[in-house]
Amino acid sequence: MNDLAMPTTPIMENFSSVNVDLYNLKKAAMVLRAINHKLRQQILKLIDENGRMTVTEIYVKLRLEQSVASQHLAILRKAGFVKTERDGKFIYYSVNTERLEELNRFVKDLVG
Repeated sequence: MNDLAMPTTPIMENFSSVNVDLYNLKKAAMVLRAINHKLRQQILKLIDENGRMTVTEIYVKLRLEQSVASQHLAILRKAGFVKTERDGKFIYYSVNTERLEELNRFVKDLVG
């Protein structure tokens, strides 16, 4: 075995006999990680309670730096948990309830 070769472990041996889509597995982990964060959960709850909000309304209400709110909203948007709608110079965020329902069904099936 050369120095760069990965050691074979029982789990890696199983991967060769089972077709595991590692790319989609990594994407799914990123989606779960997006929702598994206290501040992002607070942001989602706040938006849900208000229907739709701008980043300014969110960071003022949660007493955050604008950049922090924007970074977390970008993660939620990339994972599909919030939708955006432009109205003039404002971008409004709303909760994508369909996506959250999909997530709930997935998690229920996963642990079920």
